[in-house]
Amino acid sequence: MERAFIQKLKKSDFVKNRSRYLLLLPSLAFMIVFAYIPMIGIVIAFQNYDPVAGFFGSPWLGVENFKFFFEGGEWLQVTLNTLYLNALFIVTGTAASIAIAVVMSEIRGKYFKKTAQTLMTLPNFVSWATIALFSVAFLESDGIINAAVKLFGGSPVAFYSDPGVWVGVFVVIRAWKSAGWGAIIYMAAILSIDKEIHEAAVIDGAGRLRRIFAITLPLIKNTVVLMAIMSIGGIFKGDFGMIYPFIGDNAMLYPTTDVIDTYVFRALRSFTNYGRAAAVGLYQSAMGFLLVIVANRLAKRYAPESAIF
Repeated sequence: MERAFIQKLKKSDFVKNRSRYLLLLPSLAFMIVFAYIPMIGIVIAFQNYDPVAGFFGSPWLGVENFKFFFEGGEWLQVTLNTLYLNALFIVTGTAASIAIAVVMSEIRGKYFKKTAQTLMTLPNFVSWATIALFSVAFLESDGIINAAVKLFGGSPVAFYSDPGVWVGVFVVIRAWKSAGWGAIIYMAAILSIDKEIHEAAVIDGAGRLRRIFAITLPLIKNTVVLMAIMSIGGIFKGDFGMIYPFIGDNAMLYPTTDVIDTYVFRALRSFTNYGRAAAVGLYQSAMGFLLVIVANRLAKRYAPESAIF
């Protein structure tokens, strides 16, 4: 029996690929230390947390911390704003990234292609605070955009008092900043397509556009669905770093721009309550996880190769 066990162990995947498992150890240790162990802090959402007393010494409050958020009259509005903005970011960002990836894959000029790739990824490394600072020159009443509008006989847009325009503004700015960086994944997926498929299509008389829609896009579908599922996990997380530098405490813009994170930040700014912040964070994470499960189930039914699990 002992010999049979040793033989079975030698044939196991762990022994055959031990070098690969060793390479995986650092990232696995990182995930355990910085992702899984901190999950113990979920208990804070149910406590009146005192850093001195710690997890085990802080008084238990049950669901009182959740009432802070759900008993407020604005929780539904900020939740819907968060979902709506993030859904737009996912759809427009994915579409822009795919379009950039397809265009870049069709460009044949080596030096132009490298220069364009560099310029497209640079905005990803610019902070939102810096972008918000420079945006003032474009969005003010006498800024560049309104100057162009007046030049063509239009009426100036009151960006800082009209909440309706900010959904479009955020979608454009978000796409400008992240689409080039997101395109890297889709470019890699396009490069993995067998060139012989395109060569066969060219022999059959297919033009460039025909090959894009009949070959390129269908063959990167699994990557698109997979990235969409991963994005859905954060759909309940309002991008505080993006929104607050632009909006700040401008109450006139709250109807369309106030998300969960900015709402909680304002509510907790005057006093420190770790439990309430943790309760809202748990609510966001739980709902995001639920949506990932639903999205993965749908992917498993209609595109099984794209499912995460």
